[in-house]
Amino acid sequence: MYPEQIVKPMKEELTSNGFTELITNEQVDKALAENGTTLVVINSVCGCSAGTARPGVLHAVGTSAKKPDHLTTSFAGFDIEAVKHIRKHLLPYTPSSPSIALFKDGKLVHFIERHNIEGRSAQMIANNLTAAFEEYC
Repeated sequence: MYPEQIVKPMKEELTSNGFTELITNEQVDKALAENGTTLVVINSVCGCSAGTARPGVLHAVGTSAKKPDHLTTSFAGFDIEAVKHIRKHLLPYTPSSPSIALFKDGKLVHFIERHNIEGRSAQMIANNLTAAFEEYC
C-alpha cells in the first residue's frame, strides 16, 4: 500500500474537482447502482499514465457538452478493497491502473485501459472520453 502523503495530492486532483471517492465495497455498489451514467477513474501513482489520465479526465468533464451524472474515483495500491471490487465490474478486462470506466445504469459501456493511456496526451484521452460522453450520457 502506498503512503498517504504520496497519493493525497493525486487523489485531490480529482476530488477537488467534484469526484467522489470510493473506498469501500458498499460505496462501489451504491455508486454503480445509481441510475444514469457513472464515470469511475482508477487513479494511480504511475507518472507516465496517470500524469496524463487525470488531466485528460478533468478536461473532458470540464468541456464536454454531455457529462456523466456521477463522477467517482478510487486509488489503486491505496483503496485496496474498493479497487478490487470495482475490477469485478470491469470483467473481462484485466486489472489496469490507471484506467477509466463509464457505466450506464450499472452496465459497463466504455473502458480505457492503461495501455490505451500510455503514450497518449491528456487531449487524446479527453477526446476519447468526450466521444463516449456524447454517445452514452
